[in-house]
Amino acid sequence: MASKLDDQKIIVVTGAAGFIGSCTVRYLNDKGYHNLLLVDDIKKTEKWKNLLHKKSRNLISRHELFHWLEGRESDIAAFIHLGACSDTMEMDGDYLMENNFRYTVRLAEYALKHGTRFIYASSAATYGNGALGFCDDHESIEALRPLNPYGFSKYYFDLWAKQHGAFEEIVGLKYFNVFGPNENHKGRMSSMVYKMVPIVAQEGKIRLFKSNEPEKFADGDQCRDFIYVKDAVRMTCDFLNNSISGLFNIGTGETTTWNALAKAVFKALDRPINIEYIDMPESLVGQYQNYTRADMDKYKQKLGVQTPCQFTVEDAVIDYVRNYLLKDERW
Repeated sequence: MASKLDDQKIIVVTGAAGFIGSCTVRYLNDKGYHNLLLVDDIKKTEKWKNLLHKKSRNLISRHELFHWLEGRESDIAAFIHLGACSDTMEMDGDYLMENNFRYTVRLAEYALKHGTRFIYASSAATYGNGALGFCDDHESIEALRPLNPYGFSKYYFDLWAKQHGAFEEIVGLKYFNVFGPNENHKGRMSSMVYKMVPIVAQEGKIRLFKSNEPEKFADGDQCRDFIYVKDAVRMTCDFLNNSISGLFNIGTGETTTWNALAKAVFKALDRPINIEYIDMPESLVGQYQNYTRADMDKYKQKLGVQTPCQFTVEDAVIDYVRNYLLKDERW
């Protein structure tokens, strides 16, 4: 990462103890950036483990951030705003809108007022069932139909940014299915790789949902754009060193079936393939994405790259399983 930032200025990372946030801190540390303000609420979780051996200026609550910023307007180089409730099963719409939408509006307005670089996490959940495709063109935002309140909360800020002309200055990143180290605290929202490993170790099998669209997908052949967190945070931090703005997908641009992902886990564990197909819960049928694939054309064109990711999904699974999950290590 060629440095264009003033190393004496502060990079604010929200959601810093979380999954993508803590990996972003690790990536920045490895690139020599230590003047970081970490913003998160640990609460009764083990997210603190994600911040072991990482260097920063301070760690504060999200509730303290705007007070902390007072009088420091000229000290801030950039915001990487990753803090949010990312639970796609959360049904408290008021909580999601306060946490994911209004807080983000307030922070974006601060950054815009003071001319500070602002990079925030949107989500591929804004695309809904994918019927309209997965193109990160700003013109398509209004037409999107998220499938759950979480996706709506992210969609609503994207819409706000467009309506206020903010995409002329800020960067929104639509993360697809990110997996990798430091997601241990995520519970039901952790990746299937994380969930599969102990089951294979104990039972020697992986259970996948039967297809709810058998005319389109065989059992286990539903597919997603899975991206390794090490690629996702590198792509995120690349926006610190340019003036590119707008809304961008963060994915591989390729699809991987659940069957292929499961086989990669068996390979990483050196175990024979044993896949069982089970019925999908009724609660998921109406909001389950059978197909996602990030359109990466705009990213590749604007960033000047031919291949956005360094890891294949299989190589990423092997790295994650063998170097982190089996060793109970964080990145």
